[in-house]
Amino acid sequence: MQNNLIQDPDAVAQTIRDLVKRTGARAKNVVTAVPGPAVMIKKIHLPSNVDEANLDQQVMMEAGNAIPEHLDNVTLDYQVVGYTDREELEVLLVAVKKDIVNSYTSVIRDAGLVPAIVDVDYFALENMFELNYDVDETQVIGLVNVGARYCSINILRAGRSSFTGDIPVGGAEFSDVLMRSLGVSAEEAELLKAGGSTRDLSRDQIEAALTPAVQFLVEEIHRALSFYWRSDAEEPLSAVYLSGGTARTEGLARMLSDRLETPVEVADPLARVTLGRAVDADFVRKNAASLAVTVGLATRRAGDKT
Repeated sequence: MQNNLIQDPDAVAQTIRDLVKRTGARAKNVVTAVPGPAVMIKKIHLPSNVDEANLDQQVMMEAGNAIPEHLDNVTLDYQVVGYTDREELEVLLVAVKKDIVNSYTSVIRDAGLVPAIVDVDYFALENMFELNYDVDETQVIGLVNVGARYCSINILRAGRSSFTGDIPVGGAEFSDVLMRSLGVSAEEAELLKAGGSTRDLSRDQIEAALTPAVQFLVEEIHRALSFYWRSDAEEPLSAVYLSGGTARTEGLARMLSDRLETPVEVADPLARVTLGRAVDADFVRKNAASLAVTVGLATRRAGDKT
């Protein structure tokens, strides 16, 4: 991957084919997601009396002003969120450059599958949360997915996304720190991040090596959330749910909770998910935190409007 584009499509297509064969998957339709940093998201307001027949035209007119890219170069979608306090229609615009979308859909087709839906990881997190947790519309919830190279952030207010953002820091930095500081391999670093053990390393050694990286990530998340607080300071976060492979890193949830002065817990994307009999349930549940985006995508069906 480079600049959100797949650089070696043949290798990716072959990896998908191998995965389908190895798992015995029979489905042909694929739901995938583009990364948040590749997406342009804007909110626009339209008159409340705009009729449904003219909604597409009105949205496209406003999108030309809101999206910093010629509309011929992007794939554009929108969703009506609701009404503002001033009784205006609030619409969420989502645009992605066509070459990025084509980069993903082409390798799916090359693998012999059918790209049915292209989502965004921000919104997949939202769907995962709605599936597994009771949504209290009086609360403001923060969803933070710590990926390998970046973190996705989605703030839900009244059960709907009100702020999205990302930071270019992820679990890869944690692995690099462990490899440099403790001389472990990449595989061992992944194990240590998740609370495992290897060689004769003590937990104190591991924590000492990880603490600077954890502190840096916590500060970056806090800085990203400051943009939300500037506009919605009257509604503080009620709770934050961490996901991603690095979410289980010892001390991360606790230090983030202290910094944000907000309860923080590791999300369980499988809390209300029933696993098939052919699934290695122990393995899947052990790695559940890594599956937040995946589970969110699995809730989607072709023809969905949300």
